[in-house]
Amino acid sequence: MAATLSTLAYLVAAVLFILALRGLSHPETSRRGNLFGMVGMAIAILATLLRPGMATGGIGLIVLALAIGGGIGAYIATRIQMTALPQLVAAFHSLVGMAAVFVAAAAFYAPESFGIGHAGDIHGGSLVEMSLGLAIGAITFSGSVIAFAKLQALMSGAPITFKGQHWLNLGLGILLLVLVVAFVASGSAALFWAIAILSFALGFLLIIPIGGADMPVVVSMLNSYSGWAAAGIGFTLGNLLLIVTGALVGASGAILSYIMCKGMNRSIINVLLGGFGTDTSAAGAVAGAGGDRGPVKAGSPEDAAYIMKNAAKIIVVPGYGMAVAQAQQVLREMGDLLKKEGAQVEYAIHPVAGRMPGHMNVLLAEANVPYDDVKELEEINPEFAEADVAYVIGANDVTNPAAKTDKASPIYGMPILDVERAKTVFFVKRGMSSGYAGVDNELFFRPNTMMLFGDAKKVTQEIVQALQK
Repeated sequence: MAATLSTLAYLVAAVLFILALRGLSHPETSRRGNLFGMVGMAIAILATLLRPGMATGGIGLIVLALAIGGGIGAYIATRIQMTALPQLVAAFHSLVGMAAVFVAAAAFYAPESFGIGHAGDIHGGSLVEMSLGLAIGAITFSGSVIAFAKLQALMSGAPITFKGQHWLNLGLGILLLVLVVAFVASGSAALFWAIAILSFALGFLLIIPIGGADMPVVVSMLNSYSGWAAAGIGFTLGNLLLIVTGALVGASGAILSYIMCKGMNRSIINVLLGGFGTDTSAAGAVAGAGGDRGPVKAGSPEDAAYIMKNAAKIIVVPGYGMAVAQAQQVLREMGDLLKKEGAQVEYAIHPVAGRMPGHMNVLLAEANVPYDDVKELEEINPEFAEADVAYVIGANDVTNPAAKTDKASPIYGMPILDVERAKTVFFVKRGMSSGYAGVDNELFFRPNTMMLFGDAKKVTQEIVQALQK
Protein backbone atom coordinates (compact mmCIF):
# COMPACT_ATOMS: atom_id res chain seq x y z
CA MET A 1 0.00 0.00 0.00
CA ALA A 2 2.80 2.43 0.96
CA ALA A 3 4.64 1.67 -2.28
CA THR A 4 1.50 2.36 -4.31
CA LEU A 5 0.89 5.68 -2.55
CA SER A 6 4.52 6.65 -3.07
CA THR A 7 4.29 5.89 -6.79
CA LEU A 8 1.04 7.86 -7.06
CA ALA A 9 2.62 10.81 -5.26
CA TYR A 10 5.57 10.66 -7.66
CA LEU A 11 3.15 10.77 -10.59
CA VAL A 12 1.40 13.84 -9.16
CA ALA A 13 4.79 15.51 -8.57
CA ALA A 14 5.90 14.76 -12.14
CA VAL A 15 2.72 16.33 -13.53
CA LEU A 16 3.29 19.42 -11.36
CA PHE A 17 6.87 19.70 -12.66
CA ILE A 18 5.59 19.63 -16.24
CA LEU A 19 3.03 22.32 -15.38
CA ALA A 20 5.84 24.32 -13.75
CA LEU A 21 7.89 24.25 -16.95
CA ARG A 22 4.84 25.32 -18.92
CA GLY A 23 4.17 28.16 -16.52
CA LEU A 24 7.75 29.38 -16.62
CA SER A 25 7.53 29.78 -20.39
CA HIS A 26 5.76 33.15 -20.05
CA PRO A 27 6.18 36.03 -17.55
CA GLU A 28 2.44 36.22 -16.81
CA THR A 29 2.33 32.60 -15.65
CA SER A 30 5.82 32.35 -14.16
CA ARG A 31 4.70 32.86 -10.56
CA ARG A 32 2.13 30.08 -10.92
CA GLY A 33 4.79 27.90 -12.55
CA ASN A 34 7.11 28.45 -9.60
CA LEU A 35 4.30 27.54 -7.22
CA PHE A 36 3.60 24.30 -9.10
CA GLY A 37 7.30 23.46 -8.95
CA MET A 38 7.53 24.09 -5.20
CA VAL A 39 4.41 22.05 -4.43
CA GLY A 40 5.66 19.23 -6.67
CA MET A 41 9.03 19.20 -4.91
CA ALA A 42 7.38 19.15 -1.47
CA ILE A 43 5.25 16.16 -2.52
CA ALA A 44 8.30 14.40 -3.97
CA ILE A 45 10.34 14.87 -0.79
CA LEU A 46 7.51 13.69 1.45
CA ALA A 47 6.84 10.66 -0.77
CA THR A 48 10.53 9.75 -0.70
CA LEU A 49 10.69 9.96 3.10
CA LEU A 50 7.66 7.64 3.34
CA ARG A 51 8.97 5.05 0.88
CA PRO A 52 9.18 1.48 2.22
CA GLY A 53 12.64 0.59 3.48
CA MET A 54 13.58 4.07 4.70
CA ALA A 55 15.30 3.56 8.04
CA THR A 56 14.26 5.75 10.97
CA GLY A 57 17.83 6.92 11.54
CA GLY A 58 18.22 7.67 7.86
CA ILE A 59 15.09 9.79 7.84
CA GLY A 60 16.43 11.79 10.77
CA LEU A 61 19.65 12.57 8.94
CA ILE A 62 17.74 13.50 5.79
CA VAL A 63 15.44 15.85 7.70
CA LEU A 64 18.50 17.45 9.32
CA ALA A 65 20.14 17.89 5.91
CA LEU A 66 16.90 19.38 4.53
CA ALA A 67 16.74 21.83 7.42
CA ILE A 68 20.34 22.94 6.89
CA GLY A 69 20.04 23.17 3.12
CA GLY A 70 16.63 24.83 3.28
CA GLY A 71 17.90 27.37 5.80
CA ILE A 72 20.86 28.25 3.60
CA GLY A 73 18.59 28.50 0.56
CA ALA A 74 16.12 30.76 2.39
CA TYR A 75 18.95 33.02 3.55
CA ILE A 76 20.36 33.31 0.03
CA ALA A 77 16.90 33.99 -1.40
CA THR A 78 16.41 36.95 0.93
CA ARG A 79 19.90 38.38 0.37
CA ILE A 80 20.60 37.84 -3.32
CA GLN A 81 20.37 40.79 -5.70
CA MET A 82 18.47 40.21 -8.93
CA THR A 83 21.58 41.28 -10.83
CA ALA A 84 23.46 38.35 -9.30
CA LEU A 85 20.98 35.69 -10.45
CA PRO A 86 23.16 34.38 -13.32
CA GLN A 87 26.07 33.49 -11.04
CA LEU A 88 23.65 32.08 -8.45
CA VAL A 89 22.16 29.79 -11.10
CA ALA A 90 25.66 28.67 -12.13
CA ALA A 91 26.54 27.97 -8.49
CA PHE A 92 23.39 25.89 -8.01
CA HIS A 93 24.19 23.91 -11.15
CA SER A 94 27.57 23.05 -9.65
CA LEU A 95 25.86 21.63 -6.54
CA VAL A 96 23.69 19.32 -8.65
CA GLY A 97 26.82 18.09 -10.44
CA MET A 98 28.68 17.42 -7.21
CA ALA A 99 25.64 15.62 -5.79
CA ALA A 100 25.82 13.24 -8.75
CA VAL A 101 29.50 12.61 -8.04
CA PHE A 102 28.81 11.90 -4.35
CA VAL A 103 25.93 9.52 -5.12
CA ALA A 104 28.06 7.66 -7.67
CA ALA A 105 30.86 7.31 -5.09
CA ALA A 106 28.42 6.10 -2.42
CA ALA A 107 26.92 3.55 -4.80
CA PHE A 108 30.36 2.31 -5.84
CA TYR A 109 31.59 1.77 -2.28
CA ALA A 110 28.29 0.61 -0.76
CA PRO A 111 26.40 -1.15 -3.59
CA GLU A 112 24.38 -3.27 -1.14
CA SER A 113 22.61 -0.14 0.11
CA PHE A 114 21.48 0.60 -3.43
CA GLY A 115 20.52 -2.94 -4.35
CA ILE A 116 22.96 -3.06 -7.27
CA GLY A 117 25.18 -5.90 -6.15
CA HIS A 118 28.13 -6.28 -3.77
CA ALA A 119 31.53 -4.64 -3.45
CA GLY A 120 33.65 -5.94 -6.32
CA ASP A 121 30.59 -7.47 -8.00
CA ILE A 122 28.33 -4.61 -9.12
CA HIS A 123 25.80 -5.24 -11.89
CA GLY A 124 27.09 -4.23 -15.33
CA GLY A 125 24.11 -1.99 -16.10
CA SER A 126 24.58 -0.19 -12.78
CA LEU A 127 28.24 0.43 -13.62
CA VAL A 128 27.18 2.06 -16.90
CA GLU A 129 24.65 4.31 -15.11
CA MET A 130 27.16 5.10 -12.37
CA SER A 131 29.97 6.05 -14.72
CA LEU A 132 27.73 8.27 -16.87
CA GLY A 133 26.28 10.03 -13.82
CA LEU A 134 29.80 10.47 -12.45
CA ALA A 135 31.19 11.91 -15.69
CA ILE A 136 28.27 14.27 -16.40
CA GLY A 137 28.14 15.38 -12.76
CA ALA A 138 31.88 16.14 -12.60
CA ILE A 139 31.79 18.07 -15.91
CA THR A 140 28.75 20.01 -14.69
CA PHE A 141 30.46 20.87 -11.40
CA SER A 142 33.77 22.18 -12.73
CA GLY A 143 32.15 23.88 -15.73
CA SER A 144 29.63 25.64 -13.49
CA VAL A 145 32.38 26.77 -11.11
CA ILE A 146 34.22 28.41 -14.02
CA ALA A 147 30.97 30.01 -15.24
CA PHE A 148 30.34 31.34 -11.73
CA ALA A 149 33.88 32.75 -11.52
CA LYS A 150 33.50 34.52 -14.88
CA LEU A 151 30.07 35.93 -14.02
CA GLN A 152 31.22 37.05 -10.56
CA ALA A 153 34.32 38.69 -12.12
CA LEU A 154 36.60 36.45 -10.04
CA MET A 155 38.37 35.70 -13.31
CA SER A 156 38.46 37.38 -16.68
CA GLY A 157 35.32 37.12 -18.77
CA ALA A 158 37.48 36.98 -21.90
CA PRO A 159 38.04 33.62 -23.63
CA ILE A 160 41.12 31.78 -22.36
CA THR A 161 42.57 29.92 -25.32
CA PHE A 162 45.82 28.23 -26.24
CA LYS A 163 47.24 26.42 -29.22
CA GLY A 164 45.87 22.93 -29.74
CA GLN A 165 43.04 23.47 -27.25
CA HIS A 166 40.33 21.86 -29.38
CA TRP A 167 42.47 18.83 -30.15
CA LEU A 168 43.23 18.45 -26.44
CA ASN A 169 39.52 18.53 -25.56
CA LEU A 170 38.77 16.01 -28.30
CA GLY A 171 41.52 13.72 -27.07
CA LEU A 172 40.32 13.94 -23.47
CA GLY A 173 36.75 13.23 -24.58
CA ILE A 174 37.85 10.07 -26.40
CA LEU A 175 39.99 9.04 -23.41
CA LEU A 176 36.97 9.52 -21.13
CA LEU A 177 34.89 7.15 -23.27
CA VAL A 178 37.70 4.58 -23.17
CA LEU A 179 37.91 4.85 -19.37
CA VAL A 180 34.14 4.40 -19.03
CA VAL A 181 34.23 1.23 -21.16
CA ALA A 182 37.19 -0.09 -19.16
CA PHE A 183 35.48 0.73 -15.86
CA VAL A 184 32.27 -1.06 -16.86
CA ALA A 185 34.34 -4.10 -17.83
CA SER A 186 36.47 -4.20 -14.66
CA GLY A 187 34.74 -2.23 -11.90
CA SER A 188 38.15 -0.87 -10.86
CA ALA A 189 38.28 1.81 -8.16
CA ALA A 190 41.30 3.37 -9.86
CA LEU A 191 39.34 3.77 -13.09
CA PHE A 192 36.37 5.22 -11.16
CA TRP A 193 38.52 8.05 -9.81
CA ALA A 194 40.32 8.45 -13.13
CA ILE A 195 36.92 9.12 -14.74
CA ALA A 196 36.11 11.65 -12.00
CA ILE A 197 39.42 13.53 -12.29
CA LEU A 198 39.34 13.57 -16.10
CA SER A 199 35.72 14.80 -16.11
CA PHE A 200 36.52 17.60 -13.66
CA ALA A 201 39.37 18.68 -15.96
CA LEU A 202 37.21 18.44 -19.08
CA GLY A 203 34.47 20.63 -17.57
CA PHE A 204 37.10 23.24 -16.74
CA LEU A 205 38.61 23.13 -20.23
CA LEU A 206 35.22 23.31 -21.97
CA ILE A 207 34.16 26.55 -20.29
CA ILE A 208 37.37 28.63 -20.04
CA PRO A 209 37.46 29.41 -23.80
CA ILE A 210 33.90 30.74 -23.79
CA GLY A 211 33.57 34.52 -23.69
CA GLY A 212 30.95 36.81 -22.20
CA ALA A 213 28.91 37.05 -25.40
CA ASP A 214 28.15 33.33 -25.21
CA MET A 215 27.49 33.20 -21.46
CA PRO A 216 23.66 33.01 -21.74
CA VAL A 217 24.05 29.86 -23.84
CA VAL A 218 26.58 28.44 -21.38
CA VAL A 219 24.22 28.95 -18.42
CA SER A 220 21.43 27.24 -20.37
CA MET A 221 23.73 24.41 -21.44
CA LEU A 222 24.94 23.81 -17.87
CA ASN A 223 21.30 23.71 -16.80
CA SER A 224 20.81 20.88 -19.27
CA TYR A 225 23.91 19.09 -17.96
CA SER A 226 22.63 19.35 -14.39
CA GLY A 227 19.37 17.74 -15.49
CA TRP A 228 21.10 14.77 -17.10
CA ALA A 229 23.32 14.46 -14.02
CA ALA A 230 20.17 14.30 -11.86
CA ALA A 231 18.73 11.64 -14.18
CA GLY A 232 21.94 9.66 -13.73
CA ILE A 233 21.48 9.89 -9.96
CA GLY A 234 17.92 8.62 -10.43
CA PHE A 235 19.10 5.51 -12.25
CA THR A 236 21.68 4.80 -9.54
CA LEU A 237 19.11 5.27 -6.77
CA GLY A 238 16.37 3.48 -8.66
CA ASN A 239 14.16 6.56 -8.24
CA LEU A 240 11.76 6.99 -11.16
CA LEU A 241 10.77 10.54 -10.24
CA LEU A 242 14.40 11.69 -10.23
CA ILE A 243 14.87 10.11 -13.64
CA VAL A 244 11.78 11.86 -15.03
CA THR A 245 12.63 15.19 -13.41
CA GLY A 246 16.24 15.06 -14.57
CA ALA A 247 15.14 14.23 -18.10
CA LEU A 248 12.68 17.15 -18.07
CA VAL A 249 15.38 19.59 -16.94
CA GLY A 250 17.94 18.13 -19.32
CA ALA A 251 15.64 18.20 -22.33
CA SER A 252 14.21 21.66 -21.59
CA GLY A 253 17.73 23.02 -21.04
CA ALA A 254 18.87 21.56 -24.35
CA ILE A 255 15.86 23.08 -26.15
CA LEU A 256 16.49 26.45 -24.52
CA SER A 257 20.15 26.27 -25.54
CA TYR A 258 19.02 25.66 -29.11
CA ILE A 259 16.68 28.66 -28.95
CA MET A 260 19.47 30.83 -27.55
CA CYS A 261 21.88 29.72 -30.24
CA LYS A 262 19.25 30.44 -32.88
CA GLY A 263 18.95 33.92 -31.39
CA MET A 264 22.69 34.34 -31.97
CA ASN A 265 22.71 32.56 -35.34
CA ARG A 266 25.22 30.06 -33.98
CA SER A 267 25.34 26.34 -33.24
CA ILE A 268 26.09 24.65 -29.92
CA ILE A 269 29.29 23.24 -31.43
CA ASN A 270 30.25 26.74 -32.60
CA VAL A 271 29.73 28.10 -29.08
CA LEU A 272 31.78 25.34 -27.48
CA LEU A 273 34.60 25.60 -29.99
CA GLY A 274 34.43 29.29 -30.92
CA GLY A 275 34.53 31.17 -27.66
CA PHE A 276 34.45 34.76 -28.90
CA GLY A 277 34.27 37.66 -26.46
CA THR A 278 36.44 40.19 -24.73
CA ASP A 279 36.94 41.50 -21.26
CA THR A 280 34.98 44.72 -21.08
CA SER A 281 36.60 45.82 -17.85
CA ALA A 282 39.23 47.64 -19.80
CA ALA A 283 38.51 51.26 -20.40
CA GLY A 284 36.96 52.04 -23.73
CA ALA A 285 37.84 54.79 -26.11
CA VAL A 286 37.45 58.35 -24.94
CA ALA A 287 33.82 59.49 -25.03
CA GLY A 288 33.05 61.24 -28.25
CA ALA A 289 36.03 59.88 -30.15
CA GLY A 290 34.69 58.64 -33.44
CA GLY A 291 37.99 57.82 -35.08
CA ASP A 292 37.72 57.30 -38.85
CA ARG A 293 34.07 56.29 -38.58
CA GLY A 294 32.93 59.88 -38.28
CA PRO A 295 31.80 62.11 -35.43
CA VAL A 296 29.84 60.89 -32.43
CA LYS A 297 27.04 63.05 -31.04
CA ALA A 298 26.98 63.29 -27.27
CA GLY A 299 23.93 64.69 -25.51
CA SER A 300 22.66 65.35 -22.01
CA PRO A 301 19.80 63.83 -20.00
CA GLU A 302 17.97 67.15 -20.41
CA ASP A 303 18.20 66.80 -24.21
CA ALA A 304 16.82 63.28 -24.00
CA ALA A 305 14.00 64.33 -21.67
CA TYR A 306 12.93 67.15 -24.00
CA ILE A 307 12.79 64.89 -27.06
CA MET A 308 11.07 62.01 -25.25
CA LYS A 309 8.52 64.37 -23.71
CA ASN A 310 7.41 65.24 -27.25
CA ALA A 311 7.54 61.67 -28.57
CA ALA A 312 4.49 59.55 -29.34
CA LYS A 313 6.20 56.16 -29.24
CA ILE A 314 9.29 55.12 -27.26
CA ILE A 315 10.95 51.70 -27.26
CA VAL A 316 13.32 50.89 -24.39
CA VAL A 317 16.10 48.36 -25.06
CA PRO A 318 17.59 47.02 -21.78
CA GLY A 319 20.88 45.12 -21.57
CA TYR A 320 23.38 43.84 -19.04
CA GLY A 321 24.56 47.40 -18.33
CA MET A 322 21.11 48.11 -16.88
CA ALA A 323 21.48 45.08 -14.63
CA VAL A 324 24.93 46.13 -13.40
CA ALA A 325 23.70 49.67 -12.63
CA GLN A 326 20.48 48.28 -11.07
CA ALA A 327 18.55 50.83 -13.09
CA GLN A 328 15.35 48.82 -13.65
CA GLN A 329 13.31 50.65 -10.99
CA VAL A 330 14.14 54.15 -12.20
CA LEU A 331 13.63 52.94 -15.78
CA ARG A 332 10.07 51.94 -14.94
CA GLU A 333 9.59 55.33 -13.25
CA MET A 334 10.72 57.02 -16.46
CA GLY A 335 8.30 54.89 -18.47
CA ASP A 336 5.40 55.79 -16.16
CA LEU A 337 6.14 59.51 -16.51
CA LEU A 338 6.27 59.25 -20.29
CA LYS A 339 2.96 57.39 -20.33
CA LYS A 340 1.41 60.24 -18.33
CA GLU A 341 2.61 62.55 -21.10
CA GLY A 342 0.61 60.43 -23.56
CA ALA A 343 3.49 58.40 -25.04
CA GLN A 344 3.34 54.69 -25.85
CA VAL A 345 6.24 52.95 -24.05
CA GLU A 346 7.38 49.41 -24.86
CA TYR A 347 10.40 47.30 -23.90
CA ALA A 348 12.34 45.27 -26.46
CA ILE A 349 14.01 42.05 -25.27
CA HIS A 350 16.68 40.21 -27.24
CA PRO A 351 16.94 36.44 -26.52
CA VAL A 352 20.57 36.74 -25.36
CA ALA A 353 20.42 40.09 -23.57
CA GLY A 354 22.03 39.80 -20.15
CA ARG A 355 23.92 36.85 -18.71
CA MET A 356 21.25 34.17 -18.61
CA PRO A 357 18.04 33.30 -20.46
CA GLY A 358 15.24 35.63 -19.41
CA HIS A 359 17.58 37.90 -17.42
CA MET A 360 16.00 41.13 -18.64
CA ASN A 361 12.46 39.79 -18.20
CA VAL A 362 13.21 38.97 -14.55
CA LEU A 363 14.65 42.42 -13.85
CA LEU A 364 11.75 44.24 -15.50
CA ALA A 365 9.27 42.05 -13.64
CA GLU A 366 11.04 42.95 -10.38
CA ALA A 367 10.45 46.62 -11.24
CA ASN A 368 6.74 45.87 -11.92
CA VAL A 369 6.93 46.75 -15.59
CA PRO A 370 3.60 45.56 -17.12
CA TYR A 371 4.03 42.25 -18.94
CA ASP A 372 2.06 43.53 -21.92
CA ASP A 373 4.68 46.25 -22.49
CA VAL A 374 7.54 43.73 -22.80
CA LYS A 375 8.04 42.42 -26.34
CA GLU A 376 10.39 39.80 -27.80
CA LEU A 377 12.64 40.43 -30.81
CA GLU A 378 10.35 39.06 -33.54
CA GLU A 379 7.36 40.98 -32.20
CA ILE A 380 9.03 44.34 -31.60
CA ASN A 381 11.40 44.64 -34.58
CA PRO A 382 8.75 45.84 -37.10
CA GLU A 383 7.79 48.62 -34.66
CA PHE A 384 11.17 50.37 -34.52
CA ALA A 385 10.48 52.14 -37.82
CA GLU A 386 7.38 53.69 -36.20
CA ALA A 387 9.19 54.72 -33.00
CA ASP A 388 10.12 58.34 -32.34
CA VAL A 389 12.74 57.28 -29.77
CA ALA A 390 14.70 54.14 -28.99
CA TYR A 391 16.29 54.28 -25.52
CA VAL A 392 19.16 51.77 -25.36
CA ILE A 393 20.30 51.26 -21.77
CA GLY A 394 23.27 48.96 -21.33
CA ALA A 395 22.77 46.83 -24.46
CA ASN A 396 25.47 46.65 -27.13
CA ASP A 397 26.06 43.66 -29.41
CA VAL A 398 22.33 42.94 -29.73
CA THR A 399 21.82 46.36 -31.36
CA ASN A 400 24.91 46.41 -33.61
CA PRO A 401 24.00 46.85 -37.32
CA ALA A 402 27.31 45.19 -38.23
CA ALA A 403 25.53 41.89 -37.63
CA LYS A 404 23.60 42.57 -40.86
CA THR A 405 26.24 44.27 -42.98
CA ASP A 406 29.79 43.21 -42.05
CA LYS A 407 30.54 39.66 -43.19
CA ALA A 408 33.92 39.79 -41.46
CA SER A 409 32.33 40.55 -38.08
CA PRO A 410 32.15 37.72 -35.51
CA ILE A 411 28.49 38.60 -34.92
CA TYR A 412 27.53 38.59 -38.62
CA GLY A 413 24.21 36.84 -39.11
CA MET A 414 23.09 37.23 -35.50
CA PRO A 415 19.51 38.55 -35.36
CA ILE A 416 19.55 41.99 -33.75
CA LEU A 417 17.04 44.55 -32.56
CA ASP A 418 16.49 47.04 -35.40
CA VAL A 419 17.17 50.02 -33.15
CA GLU A 420 18.78 52.09 -35.92
CA ARG A 421 15.38 52.40 -37.66
CA ALA A 422 13.98 54.62 -34.91
CA LYS A 423 13.89 58.38 -35.61
CA THR A 424 16.16 59.12 -32.63
CA VAL A 425 18.34 56.67 -30.70
CA PHE A 426 19.60 57.49 -27.21
CA PHE A 427 22.44 55.16 -26.26
CA VAL A 428 23.30 55.12 -22.55
CA LYS A 429 26.87 53.93 -21.99
CA ARG A 430 29.91 54.77 -19.87
CA GLY A 431 32.22 55.06 -22.87
CA MET A 432 32.89 53.91 -26.41
CA SER A 433 34.17 50.45 -25.53
CA SER A 434 33.02 47.44 -27.53
CA GLY A 435 30.59 44.80 -26.32
CA TYR A 436 31.38 41.22 -25.29
CA ALA A 437 31.88 40.20 -28.90
CA GLY A 438 34.83 42.58 -29.10
CA VAL A 439 33.55 44.64 -32.05
CA ASP A 440 32.70 48.34 -32.26
CA ASN A 441 29.02 49.16 -32.48
CA GLU A 442 28.24 50.97 -35.74
CA LEU A 443 25.13 52.39 -34.12
CA PHE A 444 27.29 54.84 -32.11
CA PHE A 445 28.21 56.65 -35.31
CA ARG A 446 24.80 56.83 -36.98
CA PRO A 447 23.46 60.38 -37.55
CA ASN A 448 20.25 59.63 -35.61
CA THR A 449 22.15 58.37 -32.53
CA MET A 450 22.91 60.52 -29.50
CA MET A 451 25.25 59.06 -26.85
CA LEU A 452 24.40 59.66 -23.19
CA PHE A 453 27.67 58.94 -21.42
CA GLY A 454 27.55 57.94 -17.77
CA ASP A 455 26.19 55.40 -15.30
CA ALA A 456 22.91 53.97 -16.60
CA LYS A 457 21.03 54.53 -13.36
CA LYS A 458 22.31 58.06 -12.82
CA VAL A 459 21.59 59.12 -16.43
CA THR A 460 18.05 57.73 -16.24
CA GLN A 461 17.47 59.42 -12.87
CA GLU A 462 18.50 62.76 -14.38
CA ILE A 463 16.07 62.19 -17.26
CA VAL A 464 13.31 61.49 -14.74
CA GLN A 465 14.14 64.71 -12.88
CA ALA A 466 14.05 66.68 -16.14
CA LEU A 467 10.67 65.12 -17.08
CA GLN A 468 9.22 66.22 -13.73
CA LYS A 469 10.08 69.87 -14.25
